[in-house]
Amino acid sequence: MPNYHLAILKKPYLDAILEGRKPVESRFTMTKRSPFGQIFKGDKVFLKQSSGPVCATAIVSAVKSFPNLTPAKVLDIKVQYNHLILGSDEHWQHFSQCNFGLLIWLNDIKLIEPVMINKKDWRAWVVLNKRENYGLLA
Repeated sequence: MPNYHLAILKKPYLDAILEGRKPVESRFTMTKRSPFGQIFKGDKVFLKQSSGPVCATAIVSAVKSFPNLTPAKVLDIKVQYNHLILGSDEHWQHFSQCNFGLLIWLNDIKLIEPVMINKKDWRAWVVLNKRENYGLLA
């Protein structure tokens, strides 16, 4: 049974996913947090624009996890995968000190009727469940 996720993305990255130019979403964190260890092939992701609506869905086709990162390992990820991630040099510099990384391959991107949700916290990724789903799983 697939899991469901809500990913909040800045407009340029969301647009690149919707246009098919960015097949991989990356998440880097200092601590082990969602969706690290909680996202798998076949999961469904709702894509939400930062400060905007949920406007699309995607299916996870692959996940690659990177625990115990170092700045050198982050640089290796950039060299190997940035053509799929489309991160700026500033993006990579910002995440160079992170300890955990995830690459999430997205496919079957589908636009949906845009829906505004009542999400007030700062989390950029939410693993949805029966209690916390913003009405997306109805």
